[in-house]
Amino acid sequence: MTKSDLVNNLGTIARSGTKDFMEALAAGADVSMIGQFGVGFYSAYLVAERVIVTSKHNDDEQYVWESQAGGSFTVTRDTTGEPLGRGTKITLYLKDDQLEYLEERRLKDLVKKHSEFISYPISLWTEKTTEKEISDDEDEDEKKDTEEGKVEEIDEEKEEKEKKKKKIKEVSHEWNLINKQKPIWMRKPEEITKDEYAAFYKSLTNDWEEHLAVKHFSVEEDLPLNISRETLQQNKILKVIRKNLVKKCIELFFEIAENKEDYNKFYEAFSKNLKLGVHEDSTNRTKLAELLRYHSTKSGDELTSLKDYVTRMKEGQNDIYYITGESKKAVENSPFLEKLKKKGYEVLYMVDAIDEYSIGQLKEFEGKKLVSATKEGLKLDDSEEEKKRKEELKEKFEGLCKVIKEVLGDRVEKINPENAIMEELRKRADADKNDKSVKDLVMLLFETSLLTSGFSLDDPNTFGTRIHRMLKLGLSIDEDEEAAEADTDMPPLEEDAGESKMEEVD
Repeated sequence: MTKSDLVNNLGTIARSGTKDFMEALAAGADVSMIGQFGVGFYSAYLVAERVIVTSKHNDDEQYVWESQAGGSFTVTRDTTGEPLGRGTKITLYLKDDQLEYLEERRLKDLVKKHSEFISYPISLWTEKTTEKEISDDEDEDEKKDTEEGKVEEIDEEKEEKEKKKKKIKEVSHEWNLINKQKPIWMRKPEEITKDEYAAFYKSLTNDWEEHLAVKHFSVEEDLPLNISRETLQQNKILKVIRKNLVKKCIELFFEIAENKEDYNKFYEAFSKNLKLGVHEDSTNRTKLAELLRYHSTKSGDELTSLKDYVTRMKEGQNDIYYITGESKKAVENSPFLEKLKKKGYEVLYMVDAIDEYSIGQLKEFEGKKLVSATKEGLKLDDSEEEKKRKEELKEKFEGLCKVIKEVLGDRVEKINPENAIMEELRKRADADKNDKSVKDLVMLLFETSLLTSGFSLDDPNTFGTRIHRMLKLGLSIDEDEEAAEADTDMPPLEEDAGESKMEEVD
């Protein structure tokens, strides 16, 4: 800068050059010129008690501007300092409580946070420590021979013997470029290599692994330079950016989904975010739903999409069925699946806590309703043959149903006649409706069904005693007097009737 530049740009605390910069920008100057008008210069006094600016312009002599931020400054011709040739040097005399800004790591962090991608190079005078291997005698001062004329015989073997080595540390200093990353968003996508994208990603995230995918796009205009957050938040360009970000991200997700292996990695890390998007983003809910993946009764170890599920739907199936639970292992053995499996219907396993919330908002996919397998009163359309068979089974199991009603009362609404246990109980009940073992087995089946459905038992001790009694019967062990006495303590089966705890026993 010339002397007049120093006075005009740095001479008034209230005038930091912002107005000149904005005028130049309006006239067509590049935004990268922000550093040429003294914008933000006085922030130096946040850490420094004294600032010296030495500057040399081609059309003027070398001058020194100096101030302690006390409202005054001096500008003098520099006759004793180091000639700059051309350029500017700023010297900060730090406050006692701001000496952390002399630390190499602190300065590097500042540059990385605020100036990593500016187009001008920033170099830091850094300390470098290297290890050097030397022999022992190199580390000692050369000794003069004090015994002149003394001749010693040298053993050839010793002469050839390798000298002992040791390592020493050497400290050196050098200028190190610390903003190596260039603003790749200022360039066209076709001009940027994969390695440049990788370097940018690693610099931005401090990740040592390669990025999975990249999407490079831009909107037409820059955001206005305005310190008012409220004004910026209402800016139309910001709304366009927000909308485009979501749109381009979804496009990228679909591109990743074309590679199954890559998408599995992505989905493992971000599935909850996608499900949250389905719950919250009504505009993009349908698109995000296509990105969801689940295990199912037919997918094995692979994940399946809702779209693939629809292509595999059985003829006559109108809904998409799912079941929620704590884990895949827990839901795949659920008794609620039996009816659907028998019909050949696929059921999705939803085992994330957020699944119920997201599906609650989605409700349907491609015109197919999403229906829970555990839904009360779940109805499946039956063929004429199936209806006829149900009537036959109803008549066949009428005797057993009366026994179950006698034992459990209103606690059970339906039974599964296809179950082998039920068939055996029917035979025993038809043979002797007063068979005590049938009543015990009915109660035992009810209590185990409660447990497998996630309910708790009011009296686990009685349940355990009943288990032991069934084991003895199964093993043909004669009950002794003690066992008989224990059985007399068992509450009558008829007294177990109470409020309904379960609707169906399989």
